[in-house]
Amino acid sequence: MGRLFGTDGVRGVANRELTAPLAMDLSVAAARVLGEAGVFKGHRAMAVVGRDPRASGEFLEAAVAAGLASAGVDVLRLGVLPTPAVAYLTRTLNADLGVMLSASHNPAPDNGIKFFDRSGFKLADEIEDAIEAHLGESWEPPTGADVGRIRDAEGATEQYIAHLLSTLAGSLEGLRVVVDCANGAAATVAPEVLRRAGAEVVTIGAAPDGLNINSGCGSTHLEALQEAVVKHGADAGIAHDGDADRCLAVTGAGEVIDGDQIMAILGLELREAGLLADDTIVATVMSNLGFKLAMREAGVNVVETAVGDRYVLEAMKEGGYTFGGEQSGHVIMLEHGTTGDGVLTGIHLLAAMARRGRPLDELAKLMTRLPQVLINVRGVDRTRVKDSAELAAAVAAAEAELGETGRVLIRPSGTEPMVRVMVEAASEDQAQAVAERLADEVQKIL
Repeated sequence: MGRLFGTDGVRGVANRELTAPLAMDLSVAAARVLGEAGVFKGHRAMAVVGRDPRASGEFLEAAVAAGLASAGVDVLRLGVLPTPAVAYLTRTLNADLGVMLSASHNPAPDNGIKFFDRSGFKLADEIEDAIEAHLGESWEPPTGADVGRIRDAEGATEQYIAHLLSTLAGSLEGLRVVVDCANGAAATVAPEVLRRAGAEVVTIGAAPDGLNINSGCGSTHLEALQEAVVKHGADAGIAHDGDADRCLAVTGAGEVIDGDQIMAILGLELREAGLLADDTIVATVMSNLGFKLAMREAGVNVVETAVGDRYVLEAMKEGGYTFGGEQSGHVIMLEHGTTGDGVLTGIHLLAAMARRGRPLDELAKLMTRLPQVLINVRGVDRTRVKDSAELAAAVAAAEAELGETGRVLIRPSGTEPMVRVMVEAASEDQAQAVAERLADEVQKIL
């Protein structure tokens, strides 16, 4: 059996792989591990629990709360809120543990569990391993007054909204914005923050029913946002995913602005304000080569990590950096939050437009995005991919063909059972041809 925790918590099809008993057992194990580590020493333990609006989140929330309370931890239910809100409130409410129930950009049948420490950071790998090791162990549960109590939070959403607005130095007045909330956790927060910041707001994907999350909307389905921006004559569009830790954007002409372009814009804004630590941005190996070339030209260093916002954050903390993210739209502004925050990213991107008095497409011209093709190959043995001499030879030949204007990246997904083949090249046709050739080589390893 592989490791239960992936790069972003525990995920699976709700009620099949991620069941109520597993959610309860994980919560009990987390409480026991933190208790043994002395996190609860000297006070009564408290945890906050939030979720996105998936239907399965209702019973998983109940299971998590039951598990924690049975282990002697008081539980404060936050209700439906973005993942970064749970991370923020874990810290500001002085909770010992934060729990978020979400499968991010995945479809409605999936769900997941993420744990945060009392500082609002995701738990370290070694703590997750200890939680997994405690699953199914016999233990002596508390009784009487020592069991945890469960109650609903008051004012949590407002507290998070106030935090986001406090990070802005200016107004968004004069901007018309379309925001796509992915029928997810941002449906209430994102439009309200934008309105209070001064923008004229049009919302789509803001009517979650528990089953329509990420369905034809949000950061993984930008067509609806592109159409709405053009239809309403908006200055820009902002797209979030189901738990609102991502942000992608659309220009007034309907062109997509990805996470690399957003990082380029905000990174240079931070540097000009003297807020970009060591003139460095942390990005993953998936970031477009065009981003790295543009940052080099601008005198900004780029530190590369493995794919996953947790690895970006680890590098930021280790190096003392304040800004980083992923091409997918996870952007971490460590001065304001401990995890990727789509709403925070969106308002700061719009603030850059308002401050500069320039449209988004002009701001994005500071980097040229090289054509990038990504092919997902399912059902492949990851170990055999890594050890294949034939594939290594094919990759070497492709890299020689691409030269300095392209690159190849083949890696297993951290959240899904597939191998990703990514190729960048000087032209779309070349990138597509090389990617298809390498995907065929990967397929042979089945």
